[in-house]
Amino acid sequence: MQRQGFIGGSDCVKIMQGEWLDLWNVKTGRAQPDDLSDNIAVQLGIHTEDFNLKWFEKNYNCILTHHQTELSEIIGTVPAKGTIDAAFNMQPVEAKHTNAFNSMNDMIDRYMPQLQLYAKLAGVDGIYLSVIFGNSKWESKHIKQSNQYFEGMWTVVSDFWSYVLDDKPPENVAPTVLNHNNIEVDQMVIRDATQDNQFVDAAVTYIQGYEHNRVFENAKKDLKAMVAPNEREVYCDQLSVRRDKRGALRIVKR
Repeated sequence: MQRQGFIGGSDCVKIMQGEWLDLWNVKTGRAQPDDLSDNIAVQLGIHTEDFNLKWFEKNYNCILTHHQTELSEIIGTVPAKGTIDAAFNMQPVEAKHTNAFNSMNDMIDRYMPQLQLYAKLAGVDGIYLSVIFGNSKWESKHIKQSNQYFEGMWTVVSDFWSYVLDDKPPENVAPTVLNHNNIEVDQMVIRDATQDNQFVDAAVTYIQGYEHNRVFENAKKDLKAMVAPNEREVYCDQLSVRRDKRGALRIVKR
C-alpha cells in the first residue's frame, strides 16, 4: 500500500503516540509499511467490518451510504487523506474490532486523532465510532468534531511533516496528550473535578466508608467462620457470636 505523500488517520494516531521515527521512515520511502496480511487482529477487523456496519444499520434503523469513500485536502502545509468506512446522515462511520477487555473509552482515547481528522475532511460536525468487542458486545458512540482539539493535533502533525519535507530524522519524540474532556460523546462531556473541594471531600468520605465497610464485612465473615457446627455461642470481652433458633449466626456486642 502506498503511504507516501500524505498523512492519514492511522498516521495521526501514531504521531500523537510519539511513534515518529518508524512512520518517518515510511513517509520518506526508507521503509515499506508493515505487512499486516498475517496480523490476525487487523485481518479480523477487515473481515468483520461489513457485519459491523450492518449491525450499525440494524441498531440505528438506517441505511448507510458512501462506503469506502476517500477524502482528501491540503490542511495548512500537510496533504491529508482518509477513507471512511461509511456515512450516516453524511457523517462518517468508523468501524473497529477490538478485544473484549477494551472499553469504549479506551477506543475513543486511542482513535480520537483519526476520528477528528475524518470529521474535518468530511466537513461535518461529528463522526460515529462503531466497535465490536470480542465476539459478544457491540457499541457505538457519536463523537463531536472539535476545532480546538484538531488545531492542537494538527500543530503536532505539521511538526512531524516538516521532518518529512526536510528529510531529517526526528529524535526522542514523546507522546502528545491533548485533553478531550470537552468533546461531546453522545452529547455528553467529561468534567475534571480535581479542584472542586466539595466533590473531592465527598469522594474521600466515600472511599473511607467503602474501605471501612469492606474491612467490617470481612471481619464479620471471619468471625462466623470460626464458630464450629456444634457451638451455639463463641465470645470474647468485646462481642459474642450466637446461634439463633433457626441456626443463623448473629454477632452481638457485649
